[in-house]
Amino acid sequence: MKKYIDAFVKAFEGTVDWTWKSIIFEVPWYTNYFWGLIIISLVVWLLEIFFPWRKQQSVFRKDFWLDGFYMFFNFFLFAIAISGFYKLIGVLFGDIGIGIQSLALIDPTRWPMWLQLLVFFIILDFVQWFTHILLHKYAFLWKFHKVHHSVKEMGFAAHLRYHWMENLLYKPLKTFGVMILGGFEPEQAYIVHFFAIAIGHFNHSNIKITWGPLKYLLNNPVMHLYHHAYDLPKGTYGVNFGISLSIWDYIFGTHHIPEDSGTIELGFPGDEHFPKDFIHQNTYGFKRGQK
Repeated sequence: MKKYIDAFVKAFEGTVDWTWKSIIFEVPWYTNYFWGLIIISLVVWLLEIFFPWRKQQSVFRKDFWLDGFYMFFNFFLFAIAISGFYKLIGVLFGDIGIGIQSLALIDPTRWPMWLQLLVFFIILDFVQWFTHILLHKYAFLWKFHKVHHSVKEMGFAAHLRYHWMENLLYKPLKTFGVMILGGFEPEQAYIVHFFAIAIGHFNHSNIKITWGPLKYLLNNPVMHLYHHAYDLPKGTYGVNFGISLSIWDYIFGTHHIPEDSGTIELGFPGDEHFPKDFIHQNTYGFKRGQK
């Protein structure tokens, strides 16, 4: 038991220490996700201000500050809170003989760095795309995912408005993706992580970008806006599930972009009854009778 307690405490303290050192610039700049998140957010927000897609939308749009809080809560505060539990699971798996290389299908360690990063990015993005579909398909998971779809005016910070329960699904499945690579994460994986943050911010921003011919590869604000549409095509439980890449939606036929005015209503049927504050949004999914 002592081993598990020590692992929990060390993981928690280590995450707190790393976060604090990030704030005071005592970690390498390329691993400083605290200030990296702030810089990316400011850049995308400024682009929203100078090149707005929906010009009638306020600079401080509806729920701007709520989404800002979600951004830091999910990216840092909850990460600190849950770090010890993730470590416990890792120690437990190790004790029962399940290692990080148990599911290894490929060994990318001898590949050139650019190929390592590319494969790492593609596998993780596909796992997240598949996980995203589960969040929409199953009622139990959708109750929590509603938090993300309660956004009524789109902006960059909506990227990280999501229920903390989603981390409990995404994190293990992303770990599964890493296990396919033999537990390997490229030395320069920070490039992938920062790219994912940036593209996620852009996808939720009030900027009209489609990336031209690359729209069939990269997700974009026009495509992702329809993922948040109030009215979905009949017979579907969602469209445009892509996280960073749009290619999965085109391959599996879940893409839907009927027009690009940006004026569609966002949300979901019944969202007028959905809680408006952080506390009640995060307790909503645990209440009996919620569908």
